[in-house]
Amino acid sequence: MADLKEADLLHLGLERLHEELGGKMVPFAGYLMPVQYPDGVLKEHLHTRSAAGLFDVSHMGQVILRPKGTMEALKLAFEALMPVDVLGLAEGRQRYGLFTNDGGGILDDLMFTNRGDHLYVVVNAACKAADIAHMTAGMPGVSVEPVTDRALLALQGPGAEAALEAVVPGIAAMRFMDHRVIGDIWVSRSGYTGEDGFEVSVPEAEAEGFARKLLAQPGVAPIGLGARDSLRLEAGLCLYGHDIDTSTSPIEANLTWALQKARKAGGAREGGFPGAARILKELAEGPERVRVGLRPEGRAPMREGVELFADDGTPVGRVTSGGFGPSVNAPIAMGYVARAHATLGTTLLGEVRGKRLPVTVSELPFHPTTYKR
Repeated sequence: MADLKEADLLHLGLERLHEELGGKMVPFAGYLMPVQYPDGVLKEHLHTRSAAGLFDVSHMGQVILRPKGTMEALKLAFEALMPVDVLGLAEGRQRYGLFTNDGGGILDDLMFTNRGDHLYVVVNAACKAADIAHMTAGMPGVSVEPVTDRALLALQGPGAEAALEAVVPGIAAMRFMDHRVIGDIWVSRSGYTGEDGFEVSVPEAEAEGFARKLLAQPGVAPIGLGARDSLRLEAGLCLYGHDIDTSTSPIEANLTWALQKARKAGGAREGGFPGAARILKELAEGPERVRVGLRPEGRAPMREGVELFADDGTPVGRVTSGGFGPSVNAPIAMGYVARAHATLGTTLLGEVRGKRLPVTVSELPFHPTTYKR
């Protein structure tokens, strides 16, 4: 059975390079991917914070949306799938989005870019087939075109700008959430590490040579899934399928910042998206539970699934992501807590191996962000 599962895994175009670099390959989201390299997760994490880390994120879904009619019609059709302002996104800019279902839960989180005569969308690997079907069914006036011949790399950290500028001149002028097409290279400036960073889509035939050029730059090292997870946790960012899912609303998930004024009550295009009744009600009245940062006492991490209790033993929530934060040199976690117990500084108890240990509701992110505004 193990052999059959391995045979079903998809392979990255850069797999040979990962193996050459000593990457430990593991199954993730249907792909065989590097979880770490010889330096190990801790050093990879700290290297990204101090210099620059190169991540292969080619498993993510890249999609082009083209209008069969006008761009305005395309934007409004896309906007009808989520509680986000698509119409107001300027050309050359990128935005974080959320597909919601009729119950107000999150089908996926994504990034989308206005490229003038079309939209470019990047979705999570495990959701991409469902997302493509969802967009195709939900936008009959739009051509939904999966991109299958390009790799996607992410260069993150304080040294990312200098390293990428040396390979792709002109990117240094980009701001946070800018997007540029430079020849056959597509570049955005965002990042899931909390650090200044870039995401670069390159033709698959050119990906290995491009990756090698980046790795040849001072301070650039290959980074695996392990450090990717600890970096995004320190940045307080959600991992789909863990911190957000089809039962979780954007308001519960503390993602209210992702919903622009135009789509909220009293906005120019209030509602009109799946789950609007629940989402707008929670915006007005507050959700019953909310995603919070959590700081366990001591050195033992509280990982996903740890149940949380009030002092009197009442169950109040559960950890959805947790581990050790190398940059903060302490265990950190995120989870959902009943609103009455979600105030910063509240002490709860997390049950770890039969013992209930103190954990404090904390601010997010755990580590300061350094995006280039």
